[in-house]
Amino acid sequence: MIYTITLNPSIDYIVEIEELMLGGLNRIQHEAKLPGGKGINVSRILKELGTDSLATGFLGGFTGSFIEQSLEKLDIERRFITVAGDTRINIKLKHGEETEINGPGPQVTTEEANQLLALLAGIGQGDWVVLSGSAPPSLGGGFYARLIEVCQAAGAEFVIDTTGEALKAALPSRPLLVKPNHHELAELFGTEINSMEETVHYGRQLLELGAKQVLVSMAGEGALFLTPEGSYHANAPKGTVINSVGAGDSMIGGFMAALSGGADLLTAFRTGVAAGSATAFAQDLATGAEIRALLEQVQIAPLSIDDEAAPGPLGKEETDNEDH
Repeated sequence: MIYTITLNPSIDYIVEIEELMLGGLNRIQHEAKLPGGKGINVSRILKELGTDSLATGFLGGFTGSFIEQSLEKLDIERRFITVAGDTRINIKLKHGEETEINGPGPQVTTEEANQLLALLAGIGQGDWVVLSGSAPPSLGGGFYARLIEVCQAAGAEFVIDTTGEALKAALPSRPLLVKPNHHELAELFGTEINSMEETVHYGRQLLELGAKQVLVSMAGEGALFLTPEGSYHANAPKGTVINSVGAGDSMIGGFMAALSGGADLLTAFRTGVAAGSATAFAQDLATGAEIRALLEQVQIAPLSIDDEAAPGPLGKEETDNEDH
């Protein structure tokens, strides 16, 4: 079983306007309210690809009820811990470019946190746990370490998709997969990355620090997949980018759907790239049909030592949204 954990879910309130007039009246042209949060997005993509998962984390208030009902309609198994505060609302304001306004999230008590740890006591060998996104401020970044301890004690593999110190702290525990985009990879090492060579260099440092596999998304330049055995590049399929929300989550969903279905690592990589691209080309998260339609466009090439040493500019357009 795949467990997805979203510590700080949200309703994503997507608003489209023609022009933003600060201090004036703005009228909405189109709007949508979607169940949000990185782990929840992973569960949605898994479902689209015919793979079951159990979504968990913390939900509260009328906003939490909306997410619960939305996942029920999608037939996604879920077992969230109920908290007293309201689940946050994140505003995605589209007016040519996209502006994000994210809420902090509710207070989570020690008792509520312990309930989630107790829920995970049921995991075991053969299970995968996907840890995604930020933690509510009341939990602090150290809570991921406690979740990882539960995974290790049970013999379950874990994937972690977060940033900064929480990601660094997780690396010695040997995560199955980490998935920074190239901006986050640069921030992690306090540097700038301007070439494929540098991306491979810093990505492989994550392997040296403990990650079993590393997937780096690079927007229009495709993605890199790094393992102890080799480095691989996948092109970005052709399409018009209209959605920056959830592309990285979709990558993980596609990767895990293929891997849990018995596919090899490179097939999982290809499926992940197709899923991330399909979501970038869609209004919401991609459908299974949209993902499968892009699979043939994704070409994977191994990188030789010479390829890794050949610098090339990276695309500036970023299709991942990682702050869920």
